[in-house]
Amino acid sequence: MYMTVREASAKWGISDRRIRVLCSEGKIIGAHQEGRSWKIPIDAEKPADGRFKLKESIFVQIDHKKVELDERRPLTEGEVERLNEEFTVEYTYNSNAIEGNTLTLRETDLVLRGLTIDQRPLKDHMEAVGHKEAFNYVRELVKENATLTESIIKQIHFLVLADKKDDRGVYRRIPVHIMGAHHEPVQPYLIEPKMEQLLLDYATSEDHIVTKLARFHIDFEGIHPFIDGNGRTGRLLVNLELMKAGYPPIDIKFTDRVAYYNAFDAYHVKHDLSAMEYLFAGYINARLDTYLKILKE
Repeated sequence: MYMTVREASAKWGISDRRIRVLCSEGKIIGAHQEGRSWKIPIDAEKPADGRFKLKESIFVQIDHKKVELDERRPLTEGEVERLNEEFTVEYTYNSNAIEGNTLTLRETDLVLRGLTIDQRPLKDHMEAVGHKEAFNYVRELVKENATLTESIIKQIHFLVLADKKDDRGVYRRIPVHIMGAHHEPVQPYLIEPKMEQLLLDYATSEDHIVTKLARFHIDFEGIHPFIDGNGRTGRLLVNLELMKAGYPPIDIKFTDRVAYYNAFDAYHVKHDLSAMEYLFAGYINARLDTYLKILKE
């Protein structure tokens, strides 16, 4: 007795394409090809997916490095300053650039020092300053170990959206469409209940911090609660929760924006969270390496 690729896909929760790849690689025992179709034994076992082992491996690395960092706490003010050196500028540049801000990294640094860049929009200057102020606020929340609430999210957004005073810190009241995205943000009347459920799901999740934040970030951006500034706010929320948990903040690079966008599409189209997990895990792992290297020096 045999089953089709589609039947195996439904049975194992794997995409049709992935099943065909596993068949061609000989990882499904007894599967053979007849013409252009694969015949899979009805009692064949779901093959172990090496991608899950890869995820487990990087999570173990992160956990071990986090323990090593914890053993060096509490850090002195000088150590904290050294670890955060240059991060705020680069983080502000990259997070704003992903959303279309035209300031270069050097220009962002100058703006945050109080200078004005000729022939650059006032909006771009305000976005840089607003993002820095929002990140400073996030740092204060970390010191207080503040519980994530809708009120805090709105306050972070209020600081981020420095150039649109009427839309700061308030949920949108009109429908929106994200050009090129594979997901339609919820209607305005659903934003509050969806946000309440999002925070409840996050608070009660027992998943690894990487998985929790990958899902939270995708769901937050999917709700798209604000008329503008959702991306910057969402990435600040990720760092708020990372730092509260004792991890370094991460900076998703402008150069990685395609991989970042693809991670959203992978989730919305294939229900595949792993792309965002890998992206976050890679950044967290690298930042832990940087922290530990500096502290050892």
